[in-house]
Amino acid sequence: MPPKSTPYWWEAAPPIVEPLVPIPKTTDVAIVGSGYTGLGAAITLARAGRNVVVIDKLSPGEGASTRNGGITSGNLRLSHAQMTKRFGSDRADAIIAEAVEAREDLYRFIADERIDCDFSLAGRFSGALSSSQYEVLARDSDYLVKNFGIEAYAVPRSEMARYIGTDLYKGGSVRMDVGGVHPAKLHSELLRIARAEGVTIVSKTSVMGISNTAQGYEVATEKGTLRASHVVSGTNGYSDASDPWLQTRIVPVRSRIIVTEPLKAELMESIIPSKMMISDKRKLTYYYRPTPDGTRLLFGGRDGTFAGDPSWPTDHLRHEMAKIFPELDGVGISHSWFGYVAMNRDMIPRIFQKDGVHYATGCCGSGVVWLRWAGIKVANKILGVDRPSALDFSPPASIPFFRGTAWFMPAVFAAMKMQDKLAARLY
Repeated sequence: MPPKSTPYWWEAAPPIVEPLVPIPKTTDVAIVGSGYTGLGAAITLARAGRNVVVIDKLSPGEGASTRNGGITSGNLRLSHAQMTKRFGSDRADAIIAEAVEAREDLYRFIADERIDCDFSLAGRFSGALSSSQYEVLARDSDYLVKNFGIEAYAVPRSEMARYIGTDLYKGGSVRMDVGGVHPAKLHSELLRIARAEGVTIVSKTSVMGISNTAQGYEVATEKGTLRASHVVSGTNGYSDASDPWLQTRIVPVRSRIIVTEPLKAELMESIIPSKMMISDKRKLTYYYRPTPDGTRLLFGGRDGTFAGDPSWPTDHLRHEMAKIFPELDGVGISHSWFGYVAMNRDMIPRIFQKDGVHYATGCCGSGVVWLRWAGIKVANKILGVDRPSALDFSPPASIPFFRGTAWFMPAVFAAMKMQDKLAARLY
């Protein structure tokens, strides 16, 4: 029997079909996108007394907010050294500090609001494919400890079996400020809170365009036009031709996740005895974790296809999973699905403005932490409160010959795979 093509997470928290409501005539703030970004901004604004309307072409959260791996990494694609080279050491430190703050804010929000999302501060193990990668992980751990007080440490190969049952890695590192959530339950709770704060949710409604007027903004939708004093765009990897300017700057990249059938308890204990979130240092990286109930393995990575849903991406992930855990070769796969993550040329999550419209986007596959935080930061800019954010950049540069379809990604993936081969001799 083929695996289900819908997310595993939807079994416990399917997307909520909102009652169809008309487009209001006016609002203080119109938000495009009802994922973590849009709802994070909406809750902040509504609690400050603003009237807020959130518009989404899908059901709320049907995009990446309920399709991701549920790992609270707050990853940054660039190393501290790379960010220092591009932005200067002060900005690099500020970005990392904001990642720490964003992660802590999410955990505090989950606790304060009594969010039921299977949160577990389990920690994360990062695997090294070579001795040089291990040295980088060790240096990064020291930097996090000395500069940010994060519990982080290197794990030599001789001690690795306490964390993960594989012979693939040459050691790794642990940081204890990363955990896991049930992402669809998290989104469902955000939606519940937004509704309770009086936010209007308009789903299954496409935005056709946004125009600047003397009185503010007009958001044209397929169901009518909404006038707003402020507009927030929180579409991230699901941005479309309704904003052609943004579409040339944000690359939607397909990411796929598979989930095994339930495994025996002793098998789960042998492959991930630490029950941690897992990643590795490959450029074409894979991420994986136990499901919240501890009975299955969730395994994710990039998906280079663009149309249809052929079986080879699922087979590829199954193959890569078995390279790490040979004992999982041939196990049943219950679910295989994909979603879109948003990349930009700087590879840094960011907030910015264009013609007065506020954008929060480009989280590069680490949206569980970054997207809600970026939405809050944009909301606070509208409210005129809070200190400046290290994510407040100029808009990302456009990508030549790119108009929304990432036709170049197969070549990018092939180059990354070759770099992984050369770096670690994996294959």
